[in-house]
Amino acid sequence: MKINKKNVLLAIGLLTICAVINVLHKIDGALMAYELAWAARILIIAIFSWFSFQKKSLTWWTFTAMIAGAEFGHDFPVIGKELDVLSALFLKLIKCIIAPLIFSTLVVGIAGHSNIKQVGRMGWKSILYFEIVTTIALFIGLVAINITQAGVGFHVPDELSSNALPTIVKHGWKELILDIFPENFAKSIAEGQVLQVVVFSIIFAVGLAMVKSEKKQIMLTWLEALSEIMFKFTDIVMFFVPIGVFGAMAVTASKLHIESFKYFAYLIMTLYAALIVFVLLVLLPLALLCKINIVKFIKTMAEPVTIAFSTASSEAAMPLAMEKMIEFGVPKKIVSFVLPTGYSFNLDGTTLYLSMASIFVAQAAGLHMSVGTQIVMMLTLMLTSKGVAGVRSASLVILLGTASQFGLPEKIIASMFAFDIFMDMARTSINLIGNCMASVVIAKWEGEFIETEDLSDSLQTS
Repeated sequence: MKINKKNVLLAIGLLTICAVINVLHKIDGALMAYELAWAARILIIAIFSWFSFQKKSLTWWTFTAMIAGAEFGHDFPVIGKELDVLSALFLKLIKCIIAPLIFSTLVVGIAGHSNIKQVGRMGWKSILYFEIVTTIALFIGLVAINITQAGVGFHVPDELSSNALPTIVKHGWKELILDIFPENFAKSIAEGQVLQVVVFSIIFAVGLAMVKSEKKQIMLTWLEALSEIMFKFTDIVMFFVPIGVFGAMAVTASKLHIESFKYFAYLIMTLYAALIVFVLLVLLPLALLCKINIVKFIKTMAEPVTIAFSTASSEAAMPLAMEKMIEFGVPKKIVSFVLPTGYSFNLDGTTLYLSMASIFVAQAAGLHMSVGTQIVMMLTLMLTSKGVAGVRSASLVILLGTASQFGLPEKIIASMFAFDIFMDMARTSINLIGNCMASVVIAKWEGEFIETEDLSDSLQTS
């Protein structure tokens, strides 16, 4: 087995630095401990930057930007708070890709093959898959929080009790149904209503499939060109990922209050453990059952998941995730249908978190809820979660909107916003992984998955 000397040197360097930091913090009265620890962190960032430059990999550069942004926000909090402009700019560029990319790929995929029946099949198969998986995620969250009892004995810290509550827009079942269908396509694009874009694209594709071949071909040719251009557009925007991630992490670190972190550490650890259990007990067996190349899938998902985790935004990773899934072997028409639809109906991480957070608040408030009441509350939260996927910390916004119905105190929920970013990063990543897995499963189910060559060689050279 050939050993990469650069990797060995990097590992030795990082271990040495960690050992030095550990020793310095144990030396009583070491006046230079803080300064040396800071220098060590800067050295670690420099090493990762050098390694990223050598690898020329977006994943490594994004990971390095995460570390550097967190360090910058911690050291320069006043400036760090202003760097949200970098992440906001990146998200703006991403949002302008999503609608034309979904529209072009979905219309070409459906109308190009004139297989209208397949749209219906993909629809019911996707909904069935979404409901089964999200229900399992819901119960995993319920079991986890009832085992750890993370909210028992919790008291709202004084410094977090005055957090401002976000604006809540409540939706009834009529509004939820109406929000699925577009009133104005341009308005749907401007407001980031992804599901409405999907519905419009499907209806447009069905109409196009019914048009005479000559005029139909003109439109298909134009849309195929648009699709290819948007994927190239995505490749260009991806160069800006490290800068956007740097800004997002700097803002997060600049607002962090370490002394208050301990109050929510148990909840955060419970969430991460439950998400790992979900991956191991649900997604992994599903991948094995569908004979999905797990190693190849992990390598394919590395870059989109890194972006989703660091920005805590599903939208930020969607265009690249679509591109990667097509490379993985999922047809464009399935990717462009399943992924956007999944962001409204297949939020595995969000569903799991909602079940945990709601019971956490009840435990902290000393409210006893029967199993039946807990399940009813979960179903209510799943219903009200539709239509707010683009809102930052959307899960807590959903929880806050449903709190009064079940007697949950808003004060506790408001205090959670300060540290929701740590949980938002994790659940967003699982949302992305779950939706990408769903696209592969539906492709396998439809018998249209394209077996491609192993990506390991291309990824090693990237």
